[in-house]
Amino acid sequence: MVERENKYQIGQRRFGINWVGAYTLYLKETLRFITVFGQTIVGPVVTSILFLSVISLAIGEDRPNVLGVSFIEFLAPGLIAMQIIQQAFSHSSSSLLMGKMMGTIVDLIGAPLSAAEVTLAVILASVTRAIMISIISIIIFSIMIEIEIKNYLIFFIYLFLSSFIMGAAGFIVGLFCEKFDHMATVTNFIIVPLSFLSGTFYSIDRLPNILNTLSQYNPFFHMIDGFRYSFINNMDGSIKLGLIYLVILSITTWFIAYKLYKEGYKIKS
Repeated sequence: MVERENKYQIGQRRFGINWVGAYTLYLKETLRFITVFGQTIVGPVVTSILFLSVISLAIGEDRPNVLGVSFIEFLAPGLIAMQIIQQAFSHSSSSLLMGKMMGTIVDLIGAPLSAAEVTLAVILASVTRAIMISIISIIIFSIMIEIEIKNYLIFFIYLFLSSFIMGAAGFIVGLFCEKFDHMATVTNFIIVPLSFLSGTFYSIDRLPNILNTLSQYNPFFHMIDGFRYSFINNMDGSIKLGLIYLVILSITTWFIAYKLYKEGYKIKS
């Protein structure tokens, strides 16, 4: 008899991590938004362009400089950061909620993947989506206005931390929500308002003292402010404080997502 060739072998965990499984889940999540590229990537970019165009036409050249640059140069990075925040959150939250509603979450639960591997794969897919949106937005914006990255290290650090935090937050909300109405409520009444009211369109120096102080505790403000700094080399807050705050928040949100998924919160009976 001819001996059957052992073509496929089960991979071994290295350093306690199922690298093949985690990468496969990450790839699946990435392909999930790439297959609807027009909705997940082009849509947010077009929204940012519309905001930039309408505001440019509305204010003309009369608006004074903000943080040492023209208002449009100040506004553009804020619009990109706003889309990063919203879309990173949208990816992970919709992924978990769709899995629960369609019943495909059982495939994820039954896979030989730990809670850490699942959460990180889904969150890193959210980060990938945010990176793609930011790069395409910068390329298109650079054709319309003068915009360039002046500090690449700060750019990538804030891009990663912001999208990672929102991806982890979306994972948590995806576990918590039971239908799309619940997720829409969180998005429309928390995520969108906070991303709009955290320095996207204005400098917090224009706010009353109490609101200025409260903004310093708002993670959305630090995400937008630090991201903008990489373009204009100026900011309302502090780089050191912002980085420490966002690093702690990224670890905290991931750990919460990890614990909830590990305990089967609202996904296991």
